[in-house]
Amino acid sequence: MHVLLVASLVAGALSVAAFAVWFGRLFQPTVTDDRRYKDPPPLLWRLTWPLVLTIGEPIAQILTERLRDRVRSRLRRAALDYALSAEQFVAGQVIAASICAALAGLLSLPRGGAPLWLVIAAALLGAGLPGTWLRDRIETRRRTLLRELPFYLDVITLAVESGLNLSSALAHAVDKGPPGPLRIEFGRVLRDIRAGRSRSEALHDLSARLALPAISSLVAALLVAERQGGALGPVLRAQAEQRRSERFLRAEKLAMEAPVKMLLPLLVFIFPCTFAMLLFPVVVRFLQEGWLR
Repeated sequence: MHVLLVASLVAGALSVAAFAVWFGRLFQPTVTDDRRYKDPPPLLWRLTWPLVLTIGEPIAQILTERLRDRVRSRLRRAALDYALSAEQFVAGQVIAASICAALAGLLSLPRGGAPLWLVIAAALLGAGLPGTWLRDRIETRRRTLLRELPFYLDVITLAVESGLNLSSALAHAVDKGPPGPLRIEFGRVLRDIRAGRSRSEALHDLSARLALPAISSLVAALLVAERQGGALGPVLRAQAEQRRSERFLRAEKLAMEAPVKMLLPLLVFIFPCTFAMLLFPVVVRFLQEGWLR
């Protein structure tokens, strides 16, 4: 009996040691990533960065080019293309799925362990959380860009009408404008121009990065005016007026959608409580009179 107990303890110790060695090797990535000219990754990826690099290496070999382009496009619209690559983002999804599945298993241990469907559901939920976070970030950034665009167009218009060229007007807007994603994007356009790229290429890249109809319309109007030799001031002023009108229409649309969005909370939470408070004295009176017995 003692021999079996000692053998079990030794086998358990060896298993724990083997798991520790294997787990330690996971955090020794075989690839390196030069981050000197990149933005810091988001929190989940920053906390598990060695594991992201380790998992990202095999993911890069099986990731199709179509899926890679789709993930890269979403990262570009979220301003994360200098923080994460496509395989690193997918590696974060794998890590999130593993964490959620492990949590589901650990929380179900007191009740005898989690069923397989619960672990799979938790893993799918964890894999979808980074995608949901990225979609929310893209949508928040899109709303901020559209809100800031009329102001920046006004500043650029005033600078152009005062005698500056488009590049100098962009630099003036970046220097004087409020902080935000549009200021970062215009600064990136200026860096591309200073690095030797033509202004049309830098503006085309801006339109492709943001993938917004308002930005695409602005870039197209600027390029046409520049190609035809027309004045940029009237074009920019017309674009600013149009973007301001669109912002007002979006605000009206949101105001008209508010009552519809409030309908479900009213029906589920407020109306039942109101009816309960109104009917409670009536029900008590019926019980006192014996009508409900």
